[in-house]
Amino acid sequence: MCGITGAIWTDPSRAVASDVLRRMTDMLAHRGPDDQGQYRSDCQLRPGRGALPGVALGHRRLAVIGLTSGRQPIANEDETVWLVANGEIYNYRDLRRRLEGSGHQFRTDSDNEVIVHLYEDEGTEMLRHLDGMFALAIWDAKQGQLLLARDRLGQKPLVYRHESDRLLFASELKSLLEVPGVPREIDRRALDEYLTYQYVPYPRTILQGIAKVPPAHYLLYRDGNLAMGRYWDPDFNVESGQSYSELADELRETLTEAVRARLQSDVPLGAFLSGGVDSTIVVGLMQRLSQQPARTFSIGFPVAEYDETSYARLAAERFGTVHEEFRVEPRAVDVLEKLVWHYDEPFADSSAVPTWYVSQLTRHHVTVALTGDGGDELFVGYPRYRAVELADRFDRLPVTLRRLLASRFWQKLPASPRQKSVVRRWKRFVEVLGQSPLRRYMDWISIFNETQRAELYSDHSLEQLPGVDPIEWLWASAARSAGRDPVTMISLTDLVTYLPCDLMTKVDIASMAHGLECRQPFLDHRVVELAMRIPLKYKLRRGRGKRILLDTFADLIPRTIRRRPKMGFGVPLDAWFRGPLAGYAQEILLDPNTSQRGYFRSETVRRLIEDHRAGRFDHSYRLWALLVFELWQRQWID
Repeated sequence: MCGITGAIWTDPSRAVASDVLRRMTDMLAHRGPDDQGQYRSDCQLRPGRGALPGVALGHRRLAVIGLTSGRQPIANEDETVWLVANGEIYNYRDLRRRLEGSGHQFRTDSDNEVIVHLYEDEGTEMLRHLDGMFALAIWDAKQGQLLLARDRLGQKPLVYRHESDRLLFASELKSLLEVPGVPREIDRRALDEYLTYQYVPYPRTILQGIAKVPPAHYLLYRDGNLAMGRYWDPDFNVESGQSYSELADELRETLTEAVRARLQSDVPLGAFLSGGVDSTIVVGLMQRLSQQPARTFSIGFPVAEYDETSYARLAAERFGTVHEEFRVEPRAVDVLEKLVWHYDEPFADSSAVPTWYVSQLTRHHVTVALTGDGGDELFVGYPRYRAVELADRFDRLPVTLRRLLASRFWQKLPASPRQKSVVRRWKRFVEVLGQSPLRRYMDWISIFNETQRAELYSDHSLEQLPGVDPIEWLWASAARSAGRDPVTMISLTDLVTYLPCDLMTKVDIASMAHGLECRQPFLDHRVVELAMRIPLKYKLRRGRGKRILLDTFADLIPRTIRRRPKMGFGVPLDAWFRGPLAGYAQEILLDPNTSQRGYFRSETVRRLIEDHRAGRFDHSYRLWALLVFELWQRQWID
């Protein structure tokens, strides 16, 4: 697990100097505290073959496999192919045996050297053979080209800027901002998407001219031109005809092997244990595959509805793990400012706070941690999928009954200001029943919906907005599974949108801020491809998801955990904005300097603050998004 950065240029006047490369690399020191390295070559004339571009590669290393021999950049035998990579390749031993059999010479025990030799044999096709999480850059001097690639599920980040006669790239956006002349202009479309989703979706970043490499894609820069390709594109519309027991057996075997592969490490390894179904399964398999008691870690808060430690303790006792339980009182202001620096662009998922703390505390004991991420998307675990199922049933009702259920009568019912109250959830559910499945889902997940954004933006901002609805990004992703039932379509859409842009971003940045590597067995591409094929009837039972997962791993899941309701991994934002964050948020969001930026109507922001503090409505997620955006501007724009 590491940080990578660099550039390629065809015009010598666009060269990235050695001191700039070092600064770009140093900005990623938190991702790789163990070592650093650079490779740089200026443009060269090749008689009869044209000029060879200049190239710069920077690397910060977190040593996990091949502790003494895995320094990067790393090259092939004649140093015509150079690599910097972030991540882990779990099948590197099998690939290495095959490559050695065909005559390749290895100089290290590193999993990443395999990539270099595999590229020599197969070019971009080698990406299909890599089993792991990665972001990588390969400089091919013979071809005069640079390859950038990102893993299938977007577990590792990779951003780039394509300029005239130059391409810049890095694990994190802050590294690119070390290059002189890189502008810091906010992309208005990205801002609109951020306020909708709570993150900026790929391929955009919050800054104009800087983009994200989409998951499962590669970029090839040659002769000043940039081409993009996709190397993994499973058919989302294929549904298996296998029996329940056959699929359960295959799931047991495939997920077990995924966990086994992720236990490879030359440094201490453990697991996050929340006490939910997914992390409990991962830890249970981990313990059965280990010779020693597994190390497990959980975090608790002094607010009961956000504290899962009792369930984590139950699972730890079941498996006999060496369990560490941390209880913290989050310092909202302190951690928020740290998050803003590390996340580079506005990121408003407040569960980054507990993820930050559990990563920080876990790193004191281990360098690698397995997690249960991905299980909810693959096996319809989120409560919102139940709403999708109910809405689908609604669509099949007689027209008169649909009109009654969607009538304004329900909107007149008094409701708690709390966002998650039963009545408020029902009102939010019925008020969008007349819309298409994807449009109403968009309304349920939006931080600010279309109407609320229109009320928030200043007149000038409204004029600056591009004529693109943020839902179009969701539409494009949903089209890949349009042949499935609505619940499966939505869950698979989350798999390629919400999971890489929110969950994986959250985990990668929070963990790498502390030099901790996180691995997700559920996101093994074989597990993903299997889960995609499983029919909804095998996942959802009586309104509860993960049916086949719960049955397949019943021997690993304590009854109490099996029956418990799902609890989000979060912090009490609503209480914070009436308590420790109330004055701070008002001071920042109503500051004249904030208002003078001209993005939002001050009266709308004031109303959100006042309504929340008075208990009229829970605007905490919206206030958090606005606060993060303003603090981000003060950190990276001012």
